[in-house]
Amino acid sequence: MTALSSSDLASTDPTPRARRQWLKTIAQGGRRGDAAAAWLMLDSIAAIGFAGGLAGAIVAVPAGAAAVLPWAMLVVLSGGLRGLVVMLATRTGARQAEDAKVTLRRRIVASALHRAPGAPTTTGILMAAVVDEVDALDGYIARFLPARKAGAIAPFLILLATVLASPVAAGILVVTLIPFIFAMALAGGAAADKSRRQFTALARLTGRFADRVRALPVVLAFGAKDREARALGIAADELAARTMGVLRVAFLSSGALEFFAALSVALVAVYCGFNLLHLLPFPVPEQLDLGRAFFVLALAPEFYAPMRRLAAAYHDKQTAETAADRLIALPAPASPMPASLPSTPHALRLEIPALPALAFRSVAIRYPGAGRDAVSGLSFDVPPGRIVVLTGPSGSGKTSALHLLLGLAPLVAGDVLIDGQRLPPGGSLAPRASWAGQHPLIIAGTIRENLRLACPDATDDAIDRAVVQAGLRPMLMARGGGRMAAGLDTRLDARGGGLSGGERRRLALARAMLKPAPILLLDEPTAHLDALSEIALVTTIAAACRGRTTLIATHSDRLAGIADHVVRLGDPA
Repeated sequence: MTALSSSDLASTDPTPRARRQWLKTIAQGGRRGDAAAAWLMLDSIAAIGFAGGLAGAIVAVPAGAAAVLPWAMLVVLSGGLRGLVVMLATRTGARQAEDAKVTLRRRIVASALHRAPGAPTTTGILMAAVVDEVDALDGYIARFLPARKAGAIAPFLILLATVLASPVAAGILVVTLIPFIFAMALAGGAAADKSRRQFTALARLTGRFADRVRALPVVLAFGAKDREARALGIAADELAARTMGVLRVAFLSSGALEFFAALSVALVAVYCGFNLLHLLPFPVPEQLDLGRAFFVLALAPEFYAPMRRLAAAYHDKQTAETAADRLIALPAPASPMPASLPSTPHALRLEIPALPALAFRSVAIRYPGAGRDAVSGLSFDVPPGRIVVLTGPSGSGKTSALHLLLGLAPLVAGDVLIDGQRLPPGGSLAPRASWAGQHPLIIAGTIRENLRLACPDATDDAIDRAVVQAGLRPMLMARGGGRMAAGLDTRLDARGGGLSGGERRRLALARAMLKPAPILLLDEPTAHLDALSEIALVTTIAAACRGRTTLIATHSDRLAGIADHVVRLGDPA
């Protein structure tokens, strides 16, 4: 699997207006963007003070040190203030960008965790989105937006101060501003397409690499490592070529902008010099003195500083817009099953009773791209508070039947009923069910944190009861030096290092028991255990099932022995 291609993006590109609105919504996590722009405008005001202090100090030199000192202090204070406000603007923009990225990454993680069955979005696409594409918004929020807001006002503050000292010099700045703006627009247009193609190549490489790493055992098993390495190399070379193209446009545009800014300063300097020397070849309505001339000359570079700052961040805008096109195209999270189960979007809300009844009616499940149904014509009932076990050979659809209840498998025919109410397409019982899969999920953290995945608000007493019922007390006492609480604070890595297979399964059962849910779904909870471990775990499972409507998928005859009813699925076709 690879990330979205250029053709994919062409079919999902939002309109410019929709893109701008989306970026605006993402950036509006607070008022820090306006604060950063305010700091940058204060920088321009401080620049006026710096120029005034410099001009005053030069004029006061013949009068002695005492006359120079106040102006020198103004220069020092203005210079210090400029450094301070630029630092504050940078930090404020960075905090706003960080807030926006955290919010957006949470949305993407929610999209990943609640993907609709058969959704085309791959793990590689989501990884590229949550890392590269979200990071691409950093410069846009932290630098471009404050620079754009400041660039709309700050030059006029400089221009106003210049007008008060020399209207002719101000006119020169305005006239030279026209080609500067034209060069900015031309450079931005040239960079937009190259930036989009470069970002698409980066996303394609990231997605392909992530998907191939995930499928590495299969790649190695089929001897495809050389072929995949060549494909990754080609994608990397394409990315490098496109990156160099973007850099060439960036250097060219920067050179053009610097040329016009330098030309403007040079024209002001020539005018001021010839005006002071009375050598202008044409009449002007003003005669500058040394102080006004130095003031205007010191302000001339500051007139372009906000726009140069904006031009430097313009690439961030192009990158963010490209990332926004891809992020907008990500599917919204599939809505989890609500606490009530409406039969239609406009039906009355149904509160599930404490012990619901489940029923499958001629259910068929088929995954996208599969040549046959994973489950076909499956019908059975799970009465309230009873235990039903699904057995059958591997591939007969036991796990798919459980996944269907969690919204992880696509229903193509038949109905699933909850107390006679039809489960909507894509619906999930997850909010009302406790789940323990055949591969227990372990997160990097303490055992207590792993248990609280099921119920974040669980009290310490509830956790203690769950681990005792699950048979984890001896293991926790051993790890905690005789104290179960200390054992619960033992840290685990993402693989559950140090836990045996039985301990992992007991941990998953304790987690399922901790959640106060009336439905319990277990998938091969005793797989790969020796006989003694299986006997002990079956006893634990039987205790966990009391007071719940339970559906278990298993190969174990011993576990099937605790069932009120056993449903045998047929051999896979």
